[in-house]
Amino acid sequence: MSRSFNKGPIDGVEIRKLKKFVDERGWLCELFRNDEVNEPLLPAMCYASLSRAGVTRGPHEHVDQADWFCFLGPSNFLLVLWDNRKDSPTFDNRMRMVVGEDDPTAVIVPAGVVHGYRNVGGKDGLVINLPNRLFAGPKRAQPVDELRHEIDPQSPFDMDGI
Repeated sequence: MSRSFNKGPIDGVEIRKLKKFVDERGWLCELFRNDEVNEPLLPAMCYASLSRAGVTRGPHEHVDQADWFCFLGPSNFLLVLWDNRKDSPTFDNRMRMVVGEDDPTAVIVPAGVVHGYRNVGGKDGLVINLPNRLFAGPKRAQPVDELRHEIDPQSPFDMDGI
């Protein structure tokens, strides 16, 4: 499927630089504070994932879920976002950034924004996510809110062709 995207910001995506507080014991970093987020984005759960060097996750999107990704390291990640919301003022915009060990960043991705990331740092990397919905709903009894573009060979959301 042929579709062109414009480079630029995406409405509703929030980029927050994370600060590591370092001392002789190691470091601490605040990922989330409930006094710094609007009610619809309040996390409902938290999970961590480890991605091996070179591994890509996504691209996919959610119908109702917003993600609050925290990229701290170790390793760096190429993060790509596409605005797939037809009613958005930034529909068809694409954002691309490298985040993680060299640039600790939290990225809030609203529902309808396609997202994917690849570990480009040459070592295993950790990603923490604080989504505003429970995976598969309460007691894991509902369908998963995920449209997986990575399984469609005709998908316009191409991590490699950017």
